[in-house]
Amino acid sequence: MLLIIFAAACRPAKKVQRIEDALSKKDTGQTVVVKPLEEAVDSFSIVKSIIGNLNKQRIGFSTFSAKMKVDYEGKEDGSQSATAYVRVEKDSIIWISLTGALGIEGFRVLINKDSVKVMNKLQKTVQYRSIAYLQELTEVPFDFYALQDVIIGNPVFIDSNIVSYKASEKELLVLMAGNIFKHLITLENNDFKVIHSKLDDVDAMRNRTCDITYDGYENAGDFFFSTKRKITIAEKSKLDIDVEFKSYSFNKPQDYPFSIPKNYKRR
Repeated sequence: MLLIIFAAACRPAKKVQRIEDALSKKDTGQTVVVKPLEEAVDSFSIVKSIIGNLNKQRIGFSTFSAKMKVDYEGKEDGSQSATAYVRVEKDSIIWISLTGALGIEGFRVLINKDSVKVMNKLQKTVQYRSIAYLQELTEVPFDFYALQDVIIGNPVFIDSNIVSYKASEKELLVLMAGNIFKHLITLENNDFKVIHSKLDDVDAMRNRTCDITYDGYENAGDFFFSTKRKITIAEKSKLDIDVEFKSYSFNKPQDYPFSIPKNYKRR
Protein backbone atom coordinates (compact mmCIF):
# COMPACT_ATOMS: atom_id res chain seq x y z
CA MET A 1 0.00 0.00 0.00
CA LEU A 2 2.93 2.24 0.29
CA LEU A 3 6.33 2.37 -1.46
CA ILE A 4 9.24 4.74 -0.83
CA ILE A 5 12.35 4.68 -3.03
CA PHE A 6 15.00 5.38 -0.43
CA ALA A 7 17.50 7.32 -2.50
CA ALA A 8 19.39 8.39 0.58
CA ALA A 9 20.54 4.93 1.70
CA CYS A 10 24.10 5.43 0.50
CA ARG A 11 24.57 9.03 1.65
CA PRO A 12 27.31 9.54 4.27
CA ALA A 13 26.12 8.94 7.79
CA LYS A 14 27.02 12.47 8.83
CA LYS A 15 24.32 13.74 6.46
CA VAL A 16 21.60 11.84 8.30
CA GLN A 17 20.04 13.46 11.34
CA ARG A 18 19.71 11.16 14.35
CA ILE A 19 16.21 10.01 15.39
CA GLU A 20 15.61 9.23 19.05
CA ASP A 21 14.06 5.85 19.73
CA ALA A 22 10.41 6.87 19.30
CA LEU A 23 9.19 3.28 19.15
CA SER A 24 9.66 2.58 22.84
CA LYS A 25 7.75 -0.16 24.62
CA LYS A 26 6.24 2.34 27.05
CA ASP A 27 2.56 3.01 27.35
CA THR A 28 1.44 5.03 24.35
CA GLY A 29 -0.30 7.39 26.73
CA GLN A 30 3.12 8.84 27.48
CA THR A 31 4.36 11.40 24.99
CA VAL A 32 7.39 10.15 23.12
CA VAL A 33 9.87 13.01 23.07
CA VAL A 34 11.96 13.25 19.94
CA LYS A 35 15.14 15.25 20.48
CA PRO A 36 14.88 18.60 18.65
CA LEU A 37 16.90 18.68 15.47
CA GLU A 38 19.25 21.55 14.71
CA GLU A 39 18.20 21.68 11.08
CA ALA A 40 15.93 19.91 8.64
CA VAL A 41 17.12 17.35 6.13
CA ASP A 42 19.22 19.35 3.69
CA SER A 43 18.48 17.49 0.46
CA PHE A 44 15.46 18.77 -1.43
CA SER A 45 15.66 15.91 -3.91
CA ILE A 46 15.44 13.27 -1.17
CA VAL A 47 12.44 14.94 0.45
CA LYS A 48 10.77 15.33 -2.95
CA SER A 49 11.36 11.65 -3.72
CA ILE A 50 9.91 10.45 -0.41
CA ILE A 51 6.79 12.62 -0.59
CA GLY A 52 6.29 11.90 -4.28
CA ASN A 53 6.33 8.16 -3.74
CA LEU A 54 4.12 8.38 -0.66
CA ASN A 55 1.48 10.07 -2.79
CA LYS A 56 2.05 7.85 -5.82
CA GLN A 57 1.73 4.58 -3.93
CA ARG A 58 -1.44 5.32 -1.99
CA ILE A 59 -4.10 2.64 -2.45
CA GLY A 60 -6.41 3.83 -5.21
CA PHE A 61 -10.00 2.59 -5.43
CA SER A 62 -13.53 3.59 -6.41
CA THR A 63 -15.45 1.42 -3.89
CA PHE A 64 -14.45 -0.81 -0.99
CA SER A 65 -16.33 -3.26 1.20
CA ALA A 66 -15.20 -5.44 4.09
CA LYS A 67 -16.21 -7.59 7.03
CA MET A 68 -14.10 -7.00 10.13
CA LYS A 69 -13.76 -8.34 13.63
CA VAL A 70 -13.32 -5.43 16.01
CA ASP A 71 -12.15 -5.67 19.62
CA TYR A 72 -11.87 -2.49 21.61
CA GLU A 73 -11.19 -1.48 25.17
CA GLY A 74 -11.70 1.90 26.78
CA LYS A 75 -11.89 3.31 30.27
CA GLU A 76 -15.62 4.05 30.06
CA ASP A 77 -16.91 1.07 28.08
CA GLY A 78 -14.51 -1.66 29.19
CA SER A 79 -13.82 -4.46 26.71
CA GLN A 80 -16.21 -4.95 23.80
CA SER A 81 -16.29 -7.00 20.60
CA ALA A 82 -18.30 -6.55 17.43
CA THR A 83 -18.44 -7.46 13.79
CA ALA A 84 -18.32 -4.47 11.47
CA TYR A 85 -19.49 -4.40 7.88
CA VAL A 86 -18.01 -1.43 6.06
CA ARG A 87 -18.70 0.02 2.63
CA VAL A 88 -16.90 3.02 1.16
CA GLU A 89 -17.50 5.07 -1.94
CA LYS A 90 -14.32 7.06 -2.41
CA ASP A 91 -14.48 10.67 -1.20
CA SER A 92 -18.26 10.42 -0.82
CA ILE A 93 -19.78 7.87 1.61
CA ILE A 94 -18.69 5.63 4.48
CA TRP A 95 -21.36 3.15 5.58
CA ILE A 96 -20.90 1.00 8.71
CA SER A 97 -23.06 -1.68 10.30
CA LEU A 98 -22.12 -3.04 13.73
CA THR A 99 -23.45 -6.35 15.04
CA GLY A 100 -22.91 -7.96 18.42
CA ALA A 101 -21.99 -11.48 19.48
CA LEU A 102 -25.48 -12.85 18.73
CA GLY A 103 -25.48 -11.42 15.21
CA ILE A 104 -28.00 -8.69 16.08
CA GLU A 105 -27.37 -5.36 14.37
CA GLY A 106 -26.97 -2.66 16.98
CA PHE A 107 -25.84 0.38 15.05
CA ARG A 108 -25.82 1.65 11.51
CA VAL A 109 -23.72 4.69 10.60
CA LEU A 110 -23.66 6.85 7.48
CA ILE A 111 -20.84 9.35 7.08
CA ASN A 112 -20.23 11.88 4.34
CA LYS A 113 -17.86 14.83 4.07
CA ASP A 114 -20.05 17.07 6.23
CA SER A 115 -22.18 14.92 8.53
CA VAL A 116 -22.52 11.75 10.59
CA LYS A 117 -25.81 9.89 11.02
CA VAL A 118 -26.01 7.22 13.72
CA MET A 119 -28.98 4.85 13.95
CA ASN A 120 -29.26 2.92 17.22
CA LYS A 121 -31.42 -0.05 16.23
CA LEU A 122 -31.65 -1.36 19.79
CA GLN A 123 -32.97 1.86 21.32
CA LYS A 124 -34.77 2.93 18.12
CA THR A 125 -33.10 6.35 17.98
CA VAL A 126 -31.19 8.33 15.38
CA GLN A 127 -28.58 11.06 15.78
CA TYR A 128 -27.61 13.72 13.25
CA ARG A 129 -24.17 15.17 13.90
CA SER A 130 -21.58 17.24 12.07
CA ILE A 131 -18.34 15.65 10.90
CA ALA A 132 -16.69 17.11 14.02
CA TYR A 133 -18.37 14.25 15.89
CA LEU A 134 -15.49 12.03 14.73
CA GLN A 135 -13.07 14.24 16.63
CA GLU A 136 -15.26 14.12 19.74
CA LEU A 137 -15.24 10.31 19.68
CA THR A 138 -11.53 9.81 19.00
CA GLU A 139 -9.94 12.97 20.44
CA VAL A 140 -7.93 13.06 17.19
CA PRO A 141 -8.63 15.61 14.42
CA PHE A 142 -10.09 13.08 12.01
CA ASP A 143 -12.11 14.35 9.09
CA PHE A 144 -13.89 12.25 6.45
CA TYR A 145 -10.76 11.74 4.39
CA ALA A 146 -8.58 10.71 7.35
CA LEU A 147 -11.16 8.13 8.44
CA GLN A 148 -11.34 6.83 4.86
CA ASP A 149 -7.55 6.43 4.81
CA VAL A 150 -7.55 4.59 8.14
CA ILE A 151 -10.13 2.11 6.80
CA ILE A 152 -8.33 1.56 3.50
CA GLY A 153 -4.88 1.38 5.09
CA ASN A 154 -3.31 4.55 3.72
CA PRO A 155 -1.15 6.48 6.19
CA VAL A 156 -2.67 9.62 7.68
CA PHE A 157 -1.29 13.04 8.59
CA ILE A 158 1.51 12.92 6.03
CA ASP A 159 3.45 16.19 5.95
CA SER A 160 6.07 17.38 3.46
CA ASN A 161 8.20 18.79 6.29
CA ILE A 162 10.55 15.82 6.69
CA VAL A 163 13.05 16.70 9.38
CA SER A 164 14.83 13.38 9.80
CA TYR A 165 15.25 9.92 8.33
CA LYS A 166 17.21 6.81 9.22
CA ALA A 167 17.77 3.48 7.51
CA SER A 168 18.69 0.15 9.05
CA GLU A 169 19.03 -3.29 7.50
CA LYS A 170 15.30 -4.02 7.91
CA GLU A 171 13.56 -0.69 8.46
CA LEU A 172 13.32 2.86 7.21
CA LEU A 173 12.16 5.56 9.63
CA VAL A 174 10.95 8.97 8.46
CA LEU A 175 10.11 11.77 10.89
CA MET A 176 7.72 14.50 9.77
CA ALA A 177 6.74 17.64 11.66
CA GLY A 178 3.29 19.05 10.92
CA ASN A 179 1.19 21.75 12.52
CA ILE A 180 -0.67 19.28 14.74
CA PHE A 181 1.48 16.15 15.03
CA LYS A 182 5.03 14.92 14.92
CA HIS A 183 4.72 11.79 12.79
CA LEU A 184 7.23 8.95 12.88
CA ILE A 185 6.46 6.44 10.15
CA THR A 186 8.28 3.10 9.93
CA LEU A 187 8.54 1.04 6.73
CA GLU A 188 10.02 -2.30 5.78
CA ASN A 189 13.29 -1.82 3.96
CA ASN A 190 12.88 -4.69 1.50
CA ASP A 191 9.41 -3.86 0.10
CA PHE A 192 8.59 -0.59 1.94
CA LYS A 193 5.27 -1.65 3.46
CA VAL A 194 4.08 0.48 6.37
CA ILE A 195 4.81 -1.19 9.70
CA HIS A 196 3.97 1.49 12.19
CA SER A 197 2.71 5.06 12.38
CA LYS A 198 3.17 7.08 15.57
CA LEU A 199 1.62 10.50 16.02
CA ASP A 200 2.55 12.77 18.93
CA ASP A 201 0.88 16.12 19.52
CA VAL A 202 3.23 19.05 18.96
CA ASP A 203 1.56 20.63 21.99
CA ALA A 204 3.29 18.75 24.80
CA MET A 205 0.69 20.01 27.29
CA ARG A 206 -1.97 17.87 25.59
CA ASN A 207 0.02 14.64 25.79
CA ARG A 208 -2.08 13.27 22.90
CA THR A 209 -0.79 10.26 20.96
CA CYS A 210 -2.06 7.90 18.29
CA ASP A 211 -0.38 4.62 17.39
CA ILE A 212 -1.31 2.57 14.32
CA THR A 213 0.38 -0.79 13.67
CA TYR A 214 -0.09 -2.58 10.34
CA ASP A 215 0.28 -6.36 9.95
CA GLY A 216 -1.10 -9.35 8.05
CA TYR A 217 -0.36 -8.01 4.59
CA GLU A 218 -1.95 -9.76 1.61
CA ASN A 219 -1.34 -9.27 -2.09
CA ALA A 220 -4.46 -7.51 -3.41
CA GLY A 221 -3.32 -7.27 -7.01
CA ASP A 222 -1.71 -3.88 -7.62
CA PHE A 223 -0.89 -3.34 -3.95
CA PHE A 224 -0.54 -5.03 -0.56
CA PHE A 225 -3.42 -4.71 1.90
CA SER A 226 -3.01 -4.86 5.68
CA THR A 227 -5.59 -7.24 7.16
CA LYS A 228 -4.61 -6.74 10.82
CA ARG A 229 -4.36 -3.36 12.51
CA LYS A 230 -3.98 -2.15 16.05
CA ILE A 231 -4.92 1.44 16.88
CA THR A 232 -4.23 3.04 20.25
CA ILE A 233 -5.40 6.57 21.02
CA ALA A 234 -4.55 8.26 24.28
CA GLU A 235 -4.87 11.65 25.92
CA LYS A 236 -6.93 11.97 29.10
CA SER A 237 -8.09 8.39 28.58
CA LYS A 238 -6.94 5.48 26.45
CA LEU A 239 -8.71 3.55 23.71
CA ASP A 240 -7.32 0.33 22.19
CA ILE A 241 -8.81 -1.04 18.96
CA ASP A 242 -7.82 -4.32 17.28
CA VAL A 243 -9.14 -4.89 13.77
CA GLU A 244 -8.94 -8.08 11.70
CA PHE A 245 -10.34 -8.11 8.18
CA LYS A 246 -12.20 -11.38 7.53
CA SER A 247 -13.04 -10.49 3.92
CA TYR A 248 -12.71 -7.47 1.64
CA SER A 249 -13.14 -6.39 -1.96
CA PHE A 250 -12.36 -3.37 -4.09
CA ASN A 251 -14.19 -1.68 -6.97
CA LYS A 252 -17.42 -3.69 -6.95
CA PRO A 253 -20.96 -2.24 -7.22
CA GLN A 254 -22.71 -1.80 -3.86
CA ASP A 255 -25.43 0.16 -2.11
CA TYR A 256 -25.62 2.04 1.19
CA PRO A 257 -29.03 1.34 2.80
CA PHE A 258 -29.98 3.81 5.53
CA SER A 259 -33.75 3.99 5.79
CA ILE A 260 -34.91 5.43 9.13
CA PRO A 261 -38.19 3.92 10.47
CA LYS A 262 -40.90 6.43 11.34
CA ASN A 263 -41.03 5.33 14.98
CA TYR A 264 -37.36 6.18 15.63
CA LYS A 265 -36.78 9.15 17.94
CA ARG A 266 -34.26 11.85 17.16
CA ARG A 267 -31.58 12.46 19.78
